[in-house]
Amino acid sequence: MGLNPLIASENIIKKYLRYIETTFYIDDKEYMKQFRSYLQKKDFFAKGPYLDFSDSFEFGRSVNQLIDEGVLSREFVELYRDKRNLLTRSLYKHQELSIRKIKEGRNLIVTTGTGSGKTESFLLPVINYLMEQKERGALNDGVRALIIYPMNALANDQMKRMRELLANYPSITFGSYTGETEKEDKDALSKYMSLNSWQKPLPNERISRNQMKERPPHILITNYAMLEYLLLRPADNVFFHGENSNEWKFIVLDEAHTYTGATGIEV
Repeated sequence: MGLNPLIASENIIKKYLRYIETTFYIDDKEYMKQFRSYLQKKDFFAKGPYLDFSDSFEFGRSVNQLIDEGVLSREFVELYRDKRNLLTRSLYKHQELSIRKIKEGRNLIVTTGTGSGKTESFLLPVINYLMEQKERGALNDGVRALIIYPMNALANDQMKRMRELLANYPSITFGSYTGETEKEDKDALSKYMSLNSWQKPLPNERISRNQMKERPPHILITNYAMLEYLLLRPADNVFFHGENSNEWKFIVLDEAHTYTGATGIEV
C-alpha cells in the first residue's frame, strides 16, 4: 500500500504534540488544559498539509533510436548487455539534446531538476566518444575527459556509478585522483578492498597514483584543489605533458553552482 500523505502528515503532528505535552507538562490542571487547547487550535501548531505536484520531465528518444540514427555508437548494446531496458527506455529530452550538441562539438551548461539525470547528460556523450575511438582503433592510454568535483565525497559517489556503468565494458578505463588516493598499488588495493566489502577492483579501474601515471585512464575524476597540484607538480603533470597528453577532449564541472565567490574565481 502506498503512502497516504494526508494520513502521514496527521500522524506526524499527533506524535509531535504528544511529545510537547509530555516534555513541557504543567502540574496545574487548569494551565495544562489551556496549554492543550492552544496547541489544538487550527493552524496554531502546524499549517497545511500542502501537496505539491510536479510534471515529469519531457522525454526524448531512446538509446536504440539514437544508435539507429547514427548519433550513438552500437557499442552501447555491449555496455548495456545486462540491462537491456536501458536501450529501449526513453531518455529525457535534455539528455538527448546534450548528446546531440556535444556530438556537434558544442559547449554546454545543463541546468535541470533534481533526479533528472544531469550526470548522464555529460557521461553518455563522453562514453560515446570513447566508443567511437575504440571502433577506429584509436583508444590508447591517455585522459580524454576530466571530471571535476567540489569535494571528495561527490567524486567518490561518481566512482561508484562508474563501476556499475562500466562493469561490462573493460575497454574504457577510469580513475579518481584526489588527496585520498594512495600512491602505491599495494596500499591502494588494501584500502579499496576494505572500503568495498573485500571485492577486487574492476580491471579497467586505476586505483593508485602510480597506475594512473603509468597508464593514464580515459576518464579522470578529481577535485579542483588536487587539479592545481596536478598542474604545478612536475611529478604529476604526466596527464598534461608527454606522450599520453594529446588526447584531451572534455572538461566537466559537475555541481558547477557551488563554485561561488573566491573559489569560483580560482576555478
